[in-house]
Amino acid sequence: MKPVKPNKVEWMSFFVLMPVIAGATCFVLFGSDWYAHLRFWLFGFGYMMVVGLFLWYLDVVLTRYIHNTFAAYQDTIKRMAALVTKQVVVITISTTLSIVGMIQLLAPDFYPSTAQFWFSILIALGITIIAMIIWEGDYIFQQWKQSLTENEKYTRLSLQGEFDVLKSQVNPHFLFNCFNTLSALITEDKQKAEIFLNDLSKVYRYLLRNNEDGMSTLQTELQFIQSYFELLKTRHGDAIQLQMDIDKRYDEYLLPSLSLQMLVENAVKHNALSKNYPLHIEVFTTVGNKLVVNNNIQQRAQKAPSGEVGLKNIKMKYELLNQPGFQVMNDGKNFTAVLPLIWGKVMDRNRVNYSEN
Repeated sequence: MKPVKPNKVEWMSFFVLMPVIAGATCFVLFGSDWYAHLRFWLFGFGYMMVVGLFLWYLDVVLTRYIHNTFAAYQDTIKRMAALVTKQVVVITISTTLSIVGMIQLLAPDFYPSTAQFWFSILIALGITIIAMIIWEGDYIFQQWKQSLTENEKYTRLSLQGEFDVLKSQVNPHFLFNCFNTLSALITEDKQKAEIFLNDLSKVYRYLLRNNEDGMSTLQTELQFIQSYFELLKTRHGDAIQLQMDIDKRYDEYLLPSLSLQMLVENAVKHNALSKNYPLHIEVFTTVGNKLVVNNNIQQRAQKAPSGEVGLKNIKMKYELLNQPGFQVMNDGKNFTAVLPLIWGKVMDRNRVNYSEN
């Protein structure tokens, strides 16, 4: 069993309150003679400080034991009752030992009255009750801090788990749509299918590398979307157009990985594409650290099935990051998504960074 190590508050209470207890007890027992005789001062006061040190340490050990035994919130009354009982017993023992010891050392013929004895106990008990209240307040405060730390830890673990689930939804969704495209190209144009497959392998390697963090810089996302757009051009040619107008000062800002890819994929999935009526996709930054993705709406003759997985994915990621501002607008002519850009460090696999602007 490891010895109990008093904390800073407990040490401070000893050095501040014990001299007061020793001085007051000596004065009650010997009166003004305590001041007049150096022997009373040195041996009386010194003896009480030594006895007080040992009894103080016993007090610390017993207090820790009580805290560990009645640590639960519902045991608060039991803990307080045990602490008060402990305090009365310890003070009675320590005061008795102090008085008996001083009589033997300083004044063998002196016998304190009952009133002096109990008054000494009341003084010591009153002062040490102050210490007990301070210790208990520090204990409650430390428990509260620990509770906050544990709640934050569990919350972060929970959020990390949810974030990982969201990330895991992206890759299969992306692959499914790419394989559908590849399947169609194999039938229509084998040469294009080969080019597409080659581009797909490069893009997917890039995707894996940049999806590990959960967050990516805007610059990284834009590089990826350029590569992804080449896949779309292989399939659709001039039926799809991409225009980007990005302020360079936002290059190092962050957003959830693959957000742009999901929005572009969503636009292609739900709109009709033709050379005469191309799908225009615009990506641009605005004041207030915002990234806007806009596309014209060209209704398909037959609507594609939609569970809005991509949009829900992006929305949930921003919610997990505690970052408001993600918006989706549809006026019948244009579909617009507004993504907040976040200033901070890229997250790694073991933590989530909730820093905001």
